[in-house]
Amino acid sequence: MFVEERILTLFKRNLHHTLTYWSVFFSFGLCIAFLGPTILDLRCQTQSTLSQITWVFFAQQFCLLIGSSIAGVFKKTLFRALSALFVSALIISVIFAIIPLCHNVLLLAIAMAVSGLAMGIIDTIANIQLVTIYQKDSAVFLQALHFFIGFGALVSPLIADPFLSEKGCTVGNVTENVTEIMHHLRYSLRNIPMNMHNMTEDHELHVEEEESSVSYAFWIMAFINLPVPIAVLYLMYRERLIPCCPSGTPQLLDKDELAMENQANEGPDTEPKDHEAGGHGDIFSCCQNDNLRGLPVSFFMIHILGGMVLFMTDGIVGAYAGFVYTYAVSPPMALSHKTAGYLASIFWAAITAGRLLSIPLSYRFQPVRLLMVNLAGVIVTVLLLLIFYTSSVFLFVGTCLCGLFLSSVFPCMLAYTEDILDYQGCATSVLVTSAGMGEMVMQVLVGSIIQSEGSYSFLLCGMIIGCIGFVLFFGLLFFERLHKNYLTGTSKKSAMVEEPATEVRPEHKEETESS
Repeated sequence: MFVEERILTLFKRNLHHTLTYWSVFFSFGLCIAFLGPTILDLRCQTQSTLSQITWVFFAQQFCLLIGSSIAGVFKKTLFRALSALFVSALIISVIFAIIPLCHNVLLLAIAMAVSGLAMGIIDTIANIQLVTIYQKDSAVFLQALHFFIGFGALVSPLIADPFLSEKGCTVGNVTENVTEIMHHLRYSLRNIPMNMHNMTEDHELHVEEEESSVSYAFWIMAFINLPVPIAVLYLMYRERLIPCCPSGTPQLLDKDELAMENQANEGPDTEPKDHEAGGHGDIFSCCQNDNLRGLPVSFFMIHILGGMVLFMTDGIVGAYAGFVYTYAVSPPMALSHKTAGYLASIFWAAITAGRLLSIPLSYRFQPVRLLMVNLAGVIVTVLLLLIFYTSSVFLFVGTCLCGLFLSSVFPCMLAYTEDILDYQGCATSVLVTSAGMGEMVMQVLVGSIIQSEGSYSFLLCGMIIGCIGFVLFFGLLFFERLHKNYLTGTSKKSAMVEEPATEVRPEHKEETESS
């Protein structure tokens, strides 16, 4: 069979939980991808500059980082974990509904900060729960989990695209930059000539109309997301975790504790099911873990370098998804707003397809090989985009390739580091937190550089970030070998200690018999 019967049995046993965790990641993807194609419309709505609206990205990613860091406190019981997922998914729908009411950039930043907090909680809890359930078989299910991020992120730009404005807008009665003037003039030349006063009036009226149209996109996304918190609530009902429901069957946590007791009595062959196994918690509790004392430097360096690689790669994902639209409508590309709006959809469609493709690949190939190919592919793709920077056709091709190569880096890195550490470290918390930090920092950094240096710096930043991530990955490979040597030496020492003890007993028995 293509998939082992054991894995299928494990999947069927945890089917409802797995599907629920996958669905909340759809909410995550839906929320993370809409800012890129709608950033210019939101800038018009809030009457802010591009550098000001960039801080909305920062607010979302900073609170995503906070949410990822504190989410471990909710995983102590299944009731806490599912309650946090339910509230977070519901908050995302509420935020989508109120975004059209935010006519000030500060209000929009606050709304996005709240959504980022909910996204961070979803990110950490869903990853931890799946890794805990499937352990060494988690790679396939993590790929599927992150496929749903790509699916949600694909749906979001597709919903927004029909409602995007074809023209820019003025801020404070003057154009913000030359790019918008060029687009306005190009649009005007295609239509009936008009005097300057009427052109300005029509421009302002068009912005107001487009603002209203974009509102429909957010309300549609709020409605589409509503089944997700309902699905979490239904899982809580089935597990008898809702206080108003009678507790007719044991809660899942009680079953897991019983399974752990059986594992201790029956031996190591029993499948572990504890939702707190492996030291997976929030980043602060991991740092205070007494079990970390006396561990080798390689143990900590695997955490650090794995996190730094994801800091770079997820930074590229966030920056590319956030600013490829802005790059495309600026010279030398100067694509129309509608055409450029498809780039975000293509990017997330490629990520979705890549994660779907990675499900069978992760079953056939080791995560380290997939990581090597993906990181090298990102560098080559961005290099080609730099070379053919005037080709709009290759911009679409390169966007697709970039999404494919970046798609499975996070789940592969998570499975790779957890396997090295034998699921005893804090890799999940560290990697999720590092990825959130990367998206937060890189979006602000790249946005500021584009504002000051021009659109070409967008691809140059991607090339530099990709090369740094590739170098850090080789450092991770080096410390993986050191850690394996440490584990081999430790096992040999323990075996040498046990061998004399087993040999002394028969000799001692012969001496006593002869005497």
